[in-house]
Amino acid sequence: MGIFTILFSGLDAAHIFAFLGAWIIAITVAIVFHEFAHSFTAVKMGDETPRMAGRLTLNPAKHFDALGFVFLIILGFGWSKPVPINSNNFRNVRKGEVLVSLSGIITNFILFIIFLFCYVLCMLYLDSTVFFYEFLQMMFFYLASTNLFFAVFNLLPLYPLDGFNFIRAFCRYDNKFIQFMYKWSFLIMLVLLLTGALGWLLGNFANVVINGFLSLFTHMLI
Repeated sequence: MGIFTILFSGLDAAHIFAFLGAWIIAITVAIVFHEFAHSFTAVKMGDETPRMAGRLTLNPAKHFDALGFVFLIILGFGWSKPVPINSNNFRNVRKGEVLVSLSGIITNFILFIIFLFCYVLCMLYLDSTVFFYEFLQMMFFYLASTNLFFAVFNLLPLYPLDGFNFIRAFCRYDNKFIQFMYKWSFLIMLVLLLTGALGWLLGNFANVVINGFLSLFTHMLI
């Protein structure tokens, strides 16, 4: 997903602007709640660093990296400001590192379920020929799919993603896998992106999850 997908979708101008707005809203929500979850969990575990850095907030400006956000809008891949965390301040270091790593992923997945349920409600009970209802339907779908993408992407065991940090919490610093990922994660990520393998893997996995929940929610509501 990216801005070009919408621009060259063949939609009229009104739909393009509406869907671009929905896409930007979806990205903003996914990023802000993901980073806020890290900050909130770190503070609860005893580290006040995120609060002192102004990251214990839902204000998007505090979490966005300008270049990363532009890349995300244009290419569908980008980054946000990492939350500053000092794990030495955690009351229980390993527990704190594990929970902080998982908090963003879990938050995005919960939001995915909520927004996909809203999308199904719109599909079943709103007239999609009405422009505003069509916009709501697409916005909820973008919100759901974007949050799922964030959750799945961050599960990858590549530095500095949450999946890597989760594994690192159980390993010694000199662990060979950890050292390998510190050295080569960027190159691995670049290869996955340039070959399209990352998009293919995440896209197919996300489609399976989305279709499964769509079927579940549809059966629940009909």
